[in-house]
Amino acid sequence: MREFDFIVLGSGIAGLSFALKAAQKGSVALVTKRSSSDSNTAWAQGGVACVMTGEDSFDLHVRDTLAAGAGLCHEDVVRSIVTEGPTRISELTGLGVHFDQRENGNGTMEPDLGREGGHTKRRILHARDATGREIETRLLERIAEHPRIEVMENHMAVDFITTGKLGYAMENSCLGVYALNEATGIVETLRSDVTVAATGGCGKVYLYTTNPDVATGDGVAMAWRAGAVIANMEFVQFHPTCLYHPSIKSFLISEAVRGEGGILINERGQRFMEHHNPQKELAPRDIVARAIDAEMKRSGAKCVYLDITHKPADFNRSRFPTIYETCLQAGLDITKSPIPVVPAAHYQCGGVKADVNGETSIRGLFAIGEVACTGLHGANRLASNSLLEGLVAAHRAFEKSTRGKRERVEISLPEWRSGQVQDVDELVVISHNWEEVRRLMWDYVGIVRTDKRLQRAATRLRNLHAEVQEFYWNFKVTTDLLELRNLVTVASLVVDCALSRKESRGLHFTLDYPERDDRRFLRDTLMRRV
Repeated sequence: MREFDFIVLGSGIAGLSFALKAAQKGSVALVTKRSSSDSNTAWAQGGVACVMTGEDSFDLHVRDTLAAGAGLCHEDVVRSIVTEGPTRISELTGLGVHFDQRENGNGTMEPDLGREGGHTKRRILHARDATGREIETRLLERIAEHPRIEVMENHMAVDFITTGKLGYAMENSCLGVYALNEATGIVETLRSDVTVAATGGCGKVYLYTTNPDVATGDGVAMAWRAGAVIANMEFVQFHPTCLYHPSIKSFLISEAVRGEGGILINERGQRFMEHHNPQKELAPRDIVARAIDAEMKRSGAKCVYLDITHKPADFNRSRFPTIYETCLQAGLDITKSPIPVVPAAHYQCGGVKADVNGETSIRGLFAIGEVACTGLHGANRLASNSLLEGLVAAHRAFEKSTRGKRERVEISLPEWRSGQVQDVDELVVISHNWEEVRRLMWDYVGIVRTDKRLQRAATRLRNLHAEVQEFYWNFKVTTDLLELRNLVTVASLVVDCALSRKESRGLHFTLDYPERDDRRFLRDTLMRRV
């Protein structure tokens, strides 16, 4: 067993920010299942939403967030995160993060703020179209310089260690985590009274996603098994514009393209968003994604097109260099031709229920970033609020976890016991189940849902759960097996939450209940394992 003052799972903006702050107070284990640069943050193109000018205001940002969230945002949480944003951004720039600047009329430099769907003002700080990569790179540079932070790459968290699981009668508390060291194949025991889940979302539960391969919902699944409250998993945001190409997978075409004037057209070159919402291409993501889905189903087309060719070619190349180069590799010149796009799973608005300080229903376990459901996003996340939340939540969790002296739970932890398990000899079955989960979620639990489709998904997931459990107990654990176990758990939570919400709201749209029902469902969907 190895002991630390803090254990952090995940190396995105939330986990890295927390680790840097926590290292001021003690030793930190930064645990990540791949390399430290593999995170949803690194893939984020758009930017960070933050009030930076006198033309904008906290009230406007709050109002836009509440409007996108379709009645389920917790206004006190929204206001806390929005108002704290500028201070956290200042800290981030102090760590070396560079956001794009422009010269104003007075000859001085100011933030070159972008605009995205659902925002009434320009308030998106960005580093061209690779904002997440810039943030990730600079934070990792600072992490590497800190002697109190031990980065444990290629360590896959298996489960949280809790007093409840160990059979104690006291309040359920998190005591650390078991983690599989891929290099040795040994499951290590890591001990801490403060464990922070910053594991990101679950985009890989769907066949088509903008997320990297690491986004398998690990934190939510582990928290569920530990007995934590899970909230609002039915609200999975589909990004309206993912590149449609046979060989280039999971490549996002940033919201910022529409923010800078990009228009959506069908295969006949006709605009269609004006028939769905007065904000047209700048409507919230749930509306745009459903509009594209409807247009594709109406016409039988495999995609629609995002056209920004009316903007100067030099502007497109300089503002969207990553998108330009990636599309060019695919034989598409965005300065001359529209970009073929489809919706794809993008962001988990639900997650482990946590307050604005990251505290969960399990003592000593914090959840920050996409893995958490704080009430900021409600039924639909406003574009670029996620990086903002990661920054603010990390700071608040740090302050909460280090405020005063925490009582230490003096319990000796058992080492991991594998028992009489064998090496996995049926990898093809694991691979097949992986694909089956992702396809059935895409077919039955996508942008538009019905109770019949959801129930079909539920039936198959119960069978898959039994198969996966048999594998888990009979074979040595591997990363693929652990990820499959987590995928099935998270998929089941999405389906169960969706079945319990008999209305349409935000990202959850069902043909059986097409109207919003505030009388019965103006509330969070809460799930807890008993």
